Amino acid sequence: MTTQNRGSIAKVVSASLIGTTIEWYDFFLYTSAAALVFGKLFFPTNDPLTGTLLAFLTYAVGFLARPIGGLVFGHFGDRVGRKKLLVLSLLLMGGSTCAMGILPTYATVGVVAPILLTLLRLVQGFALGGEWGGAVLIVSEHGDDKRRGFWASWPQCGAPGGNLLATAVLAILAATQSDEAFLSWGWRIPFLLSGVLVVIGLWIRLAVSESPVFLAAQKNDTTTHAPVVEVFRKSWRAVLITIGSRMAENVSYYVITAFILVYVTTGLSLPKSVGLNAVLIGSAVHFVTIPLWGKLSDQIGRRPVYLFGAIGMAVWSFVFFAMLDTKNSGVIILAATIGLVLHGAMYGPQAAFFSEQFPTRVRYTGLSVGGQLSSIAAGAVAPLIAVALFKEFGSTVPVSLYVVSMCALTVIALLAARETKGESLHSEVLTERGHVSA
Repeated sequence: MTTQNRGSIAKVVSASLIGTTIEWYDFFLYTSAAALVFGKLFFPTNDPLTGTLLAFLTYAVGFLARPIGGLVFGHFGDRVGRKKLLVLSLLLMGGSTCAMGILPTYATVGVVAPILLTLLRLVQGFALGGEWGGAVLIVSEHGDDKRRGFWASWPQCGAPGGNLLATAVLAILAATQSDEAFLSWGWRIPFLLSGVLVVIGLWIRLAVSESPVFLAAQKNDTTTHAPVVEVFRKSWRAVLITIGSRMAENVSYYVITAFILVYVTTGLSLPKSVGLNAVLIGSAVHFVTIPLWGKLSDQIGRRPVYLFGAIGMAVWSFVFFAMLDTKNSGVIILAATIGLVLHGAMYGPQAAFFSEQFPTRVRYTGLSVGGQLSSIAAGAVAPLIAVALFKEFGSTVPVSLYVVSMCALTVIALLAARETKGESLHSEVLTERGHVSA
């Protein structure tokens, strides 16, 4: 790769990473707020766990909108380009998050408050459904075949980056405010901050050039089918592999980063700062290790790295809660950090691995639909199921078994997939057996 090309891909990676970090900041901010304050402010009940469950229901609604966003953004992203849709997704996400910061609570307007919150959450989910596939693709399609795992893993860092940013803001507010002040108005500050971040993200993202792979494919595209029709006609196997591969990654992530906040405060009766600090430090390490896993997938393959993460997470799901039960802050931080490092082994190679499953003319649609359908079955319900299992059985063992079952599904999907390391993205058709041809 020449110095000029290296500078070009670095610029694309930076723009994509900053954009995804802002979008995930918005999305995860809601997750943390749902665990900490939304149950009390928008769903007041006599039972704290019931209020939290109701708050997590609106959290799950955001996931229901993600496949719709993936479908709409994917269709137009495969037709008019990746860049335009990425700008739109950032505007939608930032606007809905800012609006949450000025919402009236249940005490002020009654049932209207949770309805408005749910509607804004739908907009968040719709925007994120289109963001992920586009951000991953614009980097994958700018990079070279031999280092795609490394370059494409950087947009993935937006998830821990956004979580890190959201958790850091909440942790600072929790440390500098009384519980009463935080519950009264302090929680609004991080939502309003999103407006400033979106302006920065747009300025950077607008400077990025369109994907050269997309531009080349667009000139030769004579298909009359809508991208989604072609995806389900010719790439259905890749969609199923994408869905199955995400199950362990999605569920484990939200158990480690969202359910931990509920378990530490409600189950262990520890200050919320203990859980926030664990997620904060774990996310920092997670951010650093994701590109390393992506780079390793360029050397030994996508599947071996991904399989290591899935199998390792199945084992860690039991160790994780045992370490939390010590009620020792340092041990809890270590539990979250190791869990997120294992998650990174799945998340790092994921972007390149999934991109390599689909031909260019339907890649945005295939990646978005497959990725976001799995988000409903996995991420949307993970905190909800975890809280419900803990409430019903009074134990974390069923939660661990839930994570293990998802890891098993991911292992099956990976074993059914082909190794894609080093494959060219300049491919136009998929054969019946799922192999690409130029």
